Amino acid sequence: MPPQLPHAEPGTPDTRGPLRYIWWLVRCQPWRVLRGGLIGTAWMLGLSLRPYLVARAIDDGLRAADHRTLLWWVAAIVVAGMGLAYLGIMRHRTMTFVREDASARSAAVLLRHLSRIGAVLPRRLAAGEVATVGGADITHTSAVLTMTGPGVGAVLAYVFVAFLLWSVSPSLAVFVLLGVPTVVLLVGPLLRRLERVESVYRHQQGLLTTRAADIVAGLRVLAGVGGRGLFARRYAARSQRLLAEGYRVGAVNSWIESLTIVVPGVFLAAVVWLAARMASAGDITIGQMVAVYGYVAVLIVPVWFLLEGGHQVIRGRVAARRIVALLNLRPDTAGPTSPGGGTRQAPDRPADLHDPASGLTVPAGRLLAVAADDPAEASALADRLGRFVASEVTWDGVPLTSIALDEVRARILVADHDSYLFAGTLREILHVRADLGDADLRAALRTASAEDLLDAHPDGLAMPVGTRARTLSGGQRQRVRLARALLAEPDVLILIDPTSAVDAHTEARIAQRLRAARAGRTTVVLTTSPLLLGRADLVAHLRDGRIVTVGAHVDLLEQDPSYRALVSRDNEPADVDGSLR
Repeated sequence: MPPQLPHAEPGTPDTRGPLRYIWWLVRCQPWRVLRGGLIGTAWMLGLSLRPYLVARAIDDGLRAADHRTLLWWVAAIVVAGMGLAYLGIMRHRTMTFVREDASARSAAVLLRHLSRIGAVLPRRLAAGEVATVGGADITHTSAVLTMTGPGVGAVLAYVFVAFLLWSVSPSLAVFVLLGVPTVVLLVGPLLRRLERVESVYRHQQGLLTTRAADIVAGLRVLAGVGGRGLFARRYAARSQRLLAEGYRVGAVNSWIESLTIVVPGVFLAAVVWLAARMASAGDITIGQMVAVYGYVAVLIVPVWFLLEGGHQVIRGRVAARRIVALLNLRPDTAGPTSPGGGTRQAPDRPADLHDPASGLTVPAGRLLAVAADDPAEASALADRLGRFVASEVTWDGVPLTSIALDEVRARILVADHDSYLFAGTLREILHVRADLGDADLRAALRTASAEDLLDAHPDGLAMPVGTRARTLSGGQRQRVRLARALLAEPDVLILIDPTSAVDAHTEARIAQRLRAARAGRTTVVLTTSPLLLGRADLVAHLRDGRIVTVGAHVDLLEQDPSYRALVSRDNEPADVDGSLR
């Protein structure tokens, strides 16, 4: 039986602001939050009850030498303590459920949204930012909900204690009523400063996480080209900047934590001093003085909760703002549809793709190679042809942006050489269509010159592949990605550097087999490899964002000196043995 998700349908979050998002989390579990508020209030008020019971035991039992009455009041104190212990357990239990529910719900809405926005995400947010939002920010946001129970109880307990103090001494009650807001005002500016430094810290933490992920992902390549030390130094420098920001956050936090303890303690001392003077003057009884001490000692608990709640609200607001920013990312339709909201039909036969921005025309049913002086320009061209950005690309004369996006995605595939590979068996990774059989998978692996994977593992297609295929070499991962792209059988297949991590002999086999496997279908290969360029029907040279020459590989070598220089650089042998495989 498959595991059940905490929230099969987490709902629609309110993304109009961080506090609205937090309030939405509260509204998603109103009865649990209400129960937590009631239990928290009962617990807080119960804390205020014990000083009253102690005062009665002193005045009615101890001072009056009435042992029977004293025993009754002592029994009441014990029962009250047991009741408070139970309420404390239930309060903590309920608020833990509230916090965990909010965390699971936030994780669910984030995961659902990330799966919807697709290719927009890596262009808008770094991987480290997403990881930070999905981890620490969710935790900080859900922690705010923990205060919904004791927070409400703290306010009511504050009013209740003030009422009890009024019955003892109006002057003491006024002092307490004015003293607690003063404590909050002292800490308030620090909370605002915390919000500023916390925002900077969380942003830099996301950038550092991204840098770490990039270094880990390319560690073997960095070691091969001697760049490991350079990137390590850059990472260390950014870590030092983050450390400095962490010290700033820690400094503000330390002041808040210290004031949260010291200021209420000083306040308690002042109230006790006033109560002692009143007791010595005969204005209140000894029992009432003890009760005042107990009331104010108890009052420290709600005051601490209020200050801690303010601290958590600030951190939660910063975290929720980052969650809301991610949730407000929208899937990029890469341009408007046709006027009136309708869409036009995609061509029902092989047709040419044309990119006015570069002047490239991709002939239908041919293998076209594009050699770009700048890899970034090649990636930008692939994004336009695959409709990952708004452009004026046409397909058989029809604007690509006017065709339904689902149909474009189904018929035009942009296959990146570094696309993600999920964990599973090799068969599961390659099974991109329901009608595929093992023979089809083996044929695609052969085209990608990856049949050695099957020969080297006794389980064949059932061989396990870990997350991101870390158990495979860089060249093996790239060939598995190529086989997966071929099995999708799109009308137009756009391959970005499909052989950059394999040796020359493997690359030659791939070039020959790819041409045969895609015969009669439109294929675009963005590469500067002479082996792939030599197998293409046509080669287009992309320089400064424009196509400068188009022709056969051998013709361009003779006619275009810049093309010849570009290909010759690519044909130089690797400096480090094994670094390309």
